Amino acid sequence: MSNYYELQIKINPEMEDIISDICFENLPCEGVVLAEETYKDLEMVSTTEGTLRVFLSTQDCHSELISEAHVKSILAEQRELLKSRGFSDEELGSWEVVYSEKENEDWSKKWKEKWDVTHVSDRITVVPDWIEYTPKQDNEVIIKLEPGCAFGTGTHATTQLCMKAIEKYMPQNAEVADIGMGSGILAICAKKFGAKSAYGCDNDETVIDVAIENAQKNNAECKFELNTADKISKQFDFVLANILHNILAEIMCDLKSIMKGGAYLVLSGILDEKKQVVLDAIKKYNLELVEEMHQNQWVALVVQKY
Repeated sequence: MSNYYELQIKINPEMEDIISDICFENLPCEGVVLAEETYKDLEMVSTTEGTLRVFLSTQDCHSELISEAHVKSILAEQRELLKSRGFSDEELGSWEVVYSEKENEDWSKKWKEKWDVTHVSDRITVVPDWIEYTPKQDNEVIIKLEPGCAFGTGTHATTQLCMKAIEKYMPQNAEVADIGMGSGILAICAKKFGAKSAYGCDNDETVIDVAIENAQKNNAECKFELNTADKISKQFDFVLANILHNILAEIMCDLKSIMKGGAYLVLSGILDEKKQVVLDAIKKYNLELVEEMHQNQWVALVVQKY
């Protein structure tokens, strides 16, 4: 069994999904798990700093990419990028890094140890695909997923808020779009709740195959492609965007342009103290705020186009 490298990064647990996504995009990352946090039904309830354990492949162990100096340089660069987008040191956590090589351990099992079934709502359940699960009720919506393979694991508040909004607001037979779809979990969820069609796009080409595979394992017919909102000509009944707050504000005009009259738009990925940035953009483009949905320190905004 080959060795692997492990990073231990001190973070604010509320930023787990965002920082995990950075690791998958910029490092030879094979899995992540958040340690030293408090979970209740896999919902993070602690607001103290935790340790993000990042497992790196050693296939390129002699390359610059896997060296400690290069890894720390990439993380420092990405942290400064997040700060330039409005995140404070307190919101991000310290990002102190411990870098070590581990011998004769199976990281592919190690990072799975803390994953379990997540009950998002009374009806929605996210199940890691290596776990056998028996539905608790006849109308339960079960989504099988390999957590950690792309942004959107179902355990983070931002993703859960979107799924709850789908359950509450999505019309039957809706044409649905998920902008920045990551793992594809939201399009899959929409399809399982009766969407006529489910489309997802992302500007990260590495997640496209992951999303397609997730849809296949859930028997959900979805279309996923490399694309951005400004290049979409079709309009939809229900649009989801689980992205950073500043990006949501920047692309609000594009999101509005792909909405049919009367369509709903769910905006997530927003820390509560950053929501005004998005609210200002909603007002600027004459969208109607329907509901603010809160979970932990995160908020999702449901709006409608008239």
